[in-house]
Amino acid sequence: MTTRPLLVLCALVLSSACVKEITSDERLERETARSDALRSNTAAELGKIKCEELNADLGKARDPVRTEEERLSTFTDVYERLKNRAQRFEEAFSRNPDLAFQEGSQELVNARESCIQMTADVRLELESLIREIMQVLVVDEVKGGQTIKVARIDFSPLRGAIEKLELDDRENLFNKINNAEKQVDVKAEKRSRGK
Repeated sequence: MTTRPLLVLCALVLSSACVKEITSDERLERETARSDALRSNTAAELGKIKCEELNADLGKARDPVRTEEERLSTFTDVYERLKNRAQRFEEAFSRNPDLAFQEGSQELVNARESCIQMTADVRLELESLIREIMQVLVVDEVKGGQTIKVARIDFSPLRGAIEKLELDDRENLFNKINNAEKQVDVKAEKRSRGK
């Protein structure tokens, strides 16, 4: 019977010895120090991200003089890079929401918004180019007095762009590309047999 009160007494002594009460000022100081360190590292890292520096590459993607394959590949590359930069902003701001409210944060907020907007715009342009190409995948070409079916573009960058955008109807688009490849292959086989 005397063991139980002794155990309770030991537990109380040990638990009170482990607890160190800190004042609210100490707690605030500790949290601010952690927050400042995170904020300064993250802010410096985010300050280096400039989506506008991709405008030159974006100009190449929009250049109508370039082939559709070149434009498609360049748009896909720019989109992927913008998307990665926008995600870095999103992750940093979700980990530390104070980034949006600290002194001098307007530059980071503007850079974040710019990246998000550019990513959305480039995605829309890339999807429009894909949809335009998908309208006519195979064209007629005259060779040696005969009309043959040829691919409008190399289908590899087209597949890659569709995959990067993760379009909802990508399976349908891939099926159309597969069917177009069969048309081109069938015609090529007929030509080789005729020779």
